[in-house]
Amino acid sequence: MITTNLSINRNRLENQLKILSQFGRNEEGGIDRTTFTPAELEARKWLIEQFKAINLNVKVDEAANIWATRKGYEGLPHITFGSHIDSVPNGGIYDGALGVLISLEIMTRLYEAGKETRHPFTCVSFSAEEPNPFGLSTFGSRIVTKRLRAKDIKGIKNKEGLPLEVALNSAGGDFDNIERAQIDSKTIAAFLELHIEQGKRLERNQIPIGVVTSITGIYREKLRIIGEANHAGTTMMNDRKDALTTASECILLLESICRDHPSDEVVGTIGELHIKPNAANIIPEEVELTVEIRGKTEEEIRQVVSSWECALKRVFQNRKHMKLDRQVFLNQPPSPMDRDVIDSIETAAKQLSLKTLRLGSMAGHDATHMATITRSGMIFVPSQNGKSHCPDEFTGMDDIEKAANTMLHTLLLLDQSLNNKEGS
Repeated sequence: MITTNLSINRNRLENQLKILSQFGRNEEGGIDRTTFTPAELEARKWLIEQFKAINLNVKVDEAANIWATRKGYEGLPHITFGSHIDSVPNGGIYDGALGVLISLEIMTRLYEAGKETRHPFTCVSFSAEEPNPFGLSTFGSRIVTKRLRAKDIKGIKNKEGLPLEVALNSAGGDFDNIERAQIDSKTIAAFLELHIEQGKRLERNQIPIGVVTSITGIYREKLRIIGEANHAGTTMMNDRKDALTTASECILLLESICRDHPSDEVVGTIGELHIKPNAANIIPEEVELTVEIRGKTEEEIRQVVSSWECALKRVFQNRKHMKLDRQVFLNQPPSPMDRDVIDSIETAAKQLSLKTLRLGSMAGHDATHMATITRSGMIFVPSQNGKSHCPDEFTGMDDIEKAANTMLHTLLLLDQSLNNKEGS
């Protein structure tokens, strides 16, 4: 049975979504609210005001994460939920921001109803989740989970030469004491994040609630393919050592390997390519490219990497005049979500007569890192046409309302079920 007849205020949530979307709105209708820019700083100020208006205890930690807490009555660890409000350049209004605003709306409804909870409830807006000019995505959640430390960020600047230290401090952080933002896992009972799916699976199946089982693992490596520059007009085809045609063969093989894999959630991308000397009448001497492979399990990623390595061997056996250098620079394992949280999401949705679909997240999220210190889960809402990180990003209010109520009741179920004896 549903523990309370509480439901979110749809009109208020829709209005706050519109208000937040004005911070960083550009002429094309997209959002330019990248990390620590004036638009993002203004959005932070507005969000803090909303938290304070409902008597939450607001804290900006040393990593500039915003935490807003209401007390529980049993002295238990916090149940924490939220996402992020920063955007990619020319992004959409829903990515990350929707999860924070739904969390704010849940806190508002609990405040209005005078609803007490056993655990303290804390809403968080993490800093710098998106890729940003400082090259530190999921910055805030990595700091608090000890996956990013002071030594890793010393001396970092953006392309304009602005030190991270200055930008972070302008947002209320404390660069010199950044590791004080680290969280003791004993203080958190669970973490829940709501996010747009950024894909078509929910829309295709006409299901409103996605229950994330695992957040994708990410494997990245740089390939440097070395041939020989020569005149494009006078060098016969049999005499060429063309780095670009060799790279093209490798690219198509990666695509074929991923397409042939039995899991739809295995994907591979080569999205970065640098060609030297990059001139119309010179045979390319060198190509550097970045390979990315994602999968919901470590085994899926291992299978693709193994097939990829075999394919590379075949290519360079046939092109013995070419050289290959490889450098793996990221091998982040998938993050499984907690079964208790998954069950609570599904129970809440069932009580609200909403269909759910279990699926893996094919994008990274702050929940990836929070899962290393506490039981974690994610709720996905449908994305129209699967679009994200662009102005066309859209999720309808009917779906938003369903997901928000599912999240509210999931949190209340977790509040009932979790306690210190279970190691919460």
